[in-house]
Amino acid sequence: MSALPAPRVWLLAARPKTLLASVSPVLVGTALAWADGAFHALSAALALLGAMLIQVGTNYHNDYSDFEKGTDRVGRKGPTRATAAGLATVAQMRRATVAAFGLAVVAGLYLMARGGWPIAIVGFSSILFGVLYTAGRRSLAYLGIADGFVLLFFGPVAVAGTHFVQALSFSPEAAIAGLGPGLLSTALLLVNNVRDVEGDAAAGKRTLVVRLGRAAGVALYAVCILGAAAAAVWVGLQPGGRPAAAAAAVVALPGLALWRGLARGGDPAAYGALLVRTSALGLAWALLFSLGTAF
Repeated sequence: MSALPAPRVWLLAARPKTLLASVSPVLVGTALAWADGAFHALSAALALLGAMLIQVGTNYHNDYSDFEKGTDRVGRKGPTRATAAGLATVAQMRRATVAAFGLAVVAGLYLMARGGWPIAIVGFSSILFGVLYTAGRRSLAYLGIADGFVLLFFGPVAVAGTHFVQALSFSPEAAIAGLGPGLLSTALLLVNNVRDVEGDAAAGKRTLVVRLGRAAGVALYAVCILGAAAAAVWVGLQPGGRPAAAAAAVVALPGLALWRGLARGGDPAAYGALLVRTSALGLAWALLFSLGTAF
């Protein structure tokens, strides 16, 4: 058994370039709670911690699961994966996965006590689908249906859930606003899947991009960008709504520039830059929407 990897290896396996995807919906849900006079600092902080731990646990699980299935050994263009590179064993990565999900449950205990069974369902469903993303022969990613779950759990579920644990009531507006972060998180996944389309196809990983083709994946990226802009405008233009929230729609301008870059393709470094900028785009949407909503 190899020595325990250094902290930087665990950071690498956590895929920090993508972690803003778990921050954005919590920020949006908290801003909506603030605007409704229901802000609850401890609940907001624990929701953020829990969301990030669930994403880290999912990334750890994907790291060793894709290695076991051979996906990360077949002409992969993306960043180094810890298990595939021999930086961690499958057993070590499995224990790290359990630890991350376990800490997420601990962080969520107060939220479950405060919000009741709806939050318990949201929390455990998030962990379940994080595991099912690549677990088993019929995992979500390998069947090509992961995109829908990313849209749902990084979008309406996360935003409405964050609002709920503070306001203790369900907000349809929060669920619709969640389409913004959800679509931009889906765009982040599409960058990965467009980059890896050839390797995924060779390994039998039938992502949506593998099933529909690279051109369709690039087009879906643009749909996600425009859909996120439309969600901001919809919320902003509702009667008695929050018109300043519509300012988040401006992310469509840099977003479409990123779409053109994705269409051109390039080497792994180019895809890495697109990944970082798409992640930053999601945070920019969340910040603009949140500021427009709360103030």
